[in-house]
Amino acid sequence: MEKFELGFGQHLMLDGYGCPYDLLTDLDRIYEFLNQCPDLIQMTKIMPPYAFKYSGKVPQDWGLSGFVLIAESHISIHTFPEKGYLSIDVFSCKDFDVETAVDFATKVFGIATREIKIVDRGLEFPRDVGAVTRFITDERQGMRI
Repeated sequence: MEKFELGFGQHLMLDGYGCPYDLLTDLDRIYEFLNQCPDLIQMTKIMPPYAFKYSGKVPQDWGLSGFVLIAESHISIHTFPEKGYLSIDVFSCKDFDVETAVDFATKVFGIATREIKIVDRGLEFPRDVGAVTRFITDERQGMRI
């Protein structure tokens, strides 16, 4: 029986606490993180990173955000300097080294405490439609009496 894969890909959600204010307010640092991270986890940048400052409705919720599109999906970051907090998402249809991504972010932003969630997205997404079709056809034919 031919093995086939289902599932669209991994989604890493990293919440970082206790980050130094100066690291969370450094627009160049955000840009460089987004510029270097794809190469570290063997992804393909399809455009330069975009990073910018934003202000929320609550004054202390201002911060920096940024993202980079990769052929495999995207990497994004949002900082909240007044709260020493950041959130980073890495979503990819290709498997990647989660530990490398987390370690890089921890080092770059001085994360003291972190929450890590990894979600498998699109669990029924057929990566190889031909293989899935052959499997289902073979399975159905085996059920005939």
